[in-house]
Amino acid sequence: MAATIIDGKKISQEILAELKLKIKKLKEKPGLAIVLVGDNAASKIYVSSKEKACKEAGLYCEMHKLADSATEAELLGIVEKLNQKNSIHGILVQLPLPKHINEKLILDSILPHKDVDGFTPINIGNLACENTILAPATPRAVMRLLESTGIQIEGSNAVVVGRSRIVGKPVALMLLEKNATVTICHSKTKNLEEHTKKADILVAAVGKAEFITKSMVKKGAVVIDVGINRTAGGIKGDVDFENVREIASFITPVPKGVGPMTIAMLIDNVIKAMEINRTVNNQKFN
Repeated sequence: MAATIIDGKKISQEILAELKLKIKKLKEKPGLAIVLVGDNAASKIYVSSKEKACKEAGLYCEMHKLADSATEAELLGIVEKLNQKNSIHGILVQLPLPKHINEKLILDSILPHKDVDGFTPINIGNLACENTILAPATPRAVMRLLESTGIQIEGSNAVVVGRSRIVGKPVALMLLEKNATVTICHSKTKNLEEHTKKADILVAAVGKAEFITKSMVKKGAVVIDVGINRTAGGIKGDVDFENVREIASFITPVPKGVGPMTIAMLIDNVIKAMEINRTVNNQKFN
């Protein structure tokens, strides 16, 4: 029997409807600034979809577009202005950045309480200490999708393929917090299939089209595909969807899986950031 497809688009629409109502009731509009550097085609698409969804939800959203030749100093200057702007509660710098710009330096310059991507060392540190303030949107999306299946995460063997700061590490921390037994695999892992075959929950975040094949998946596993890869055959995830769905119990599609949920979690993070900003600003003046 084929796996049940986890409809990320449908779940995200339900969440967005709730968030839209919540925003309507707020006295102040949550504000998000999106910073885009260069002409990366994929980044333009991602930014456009984020901006559209934010505006539809009722957020105040402003775009800052810089040329590919922009310097680190210029980008740092924009981030600093946004850090000080009271109407902006969340700052999102779209990745990847041009190679001449130090990505870590830029992300670390965002104030933690405005870091709606959850990438700063303070926010990742808080996540590791189970004192989460703002958690990364994509790992939050993964967890919400897992929870939507009704499976028991506690006690499950969870394998995360990919160790990025953006997805792999934070989603592993979130799974640990839910009492899963977590293994992180990466490019240096030997006998990868031995690890993935033991997974009750398998999260693929490796960035390689159809990398996870049927032979690597345990029968009845829940498979969450974070990958989005542009190929000659169209958009593909990190999982060989058609074949893996034959043995998985639940699986996310690409597209319409993790992607839409990430945007919903981003909007939720902006609302949370506004509440945190208010607390921080009150502390400054007391």
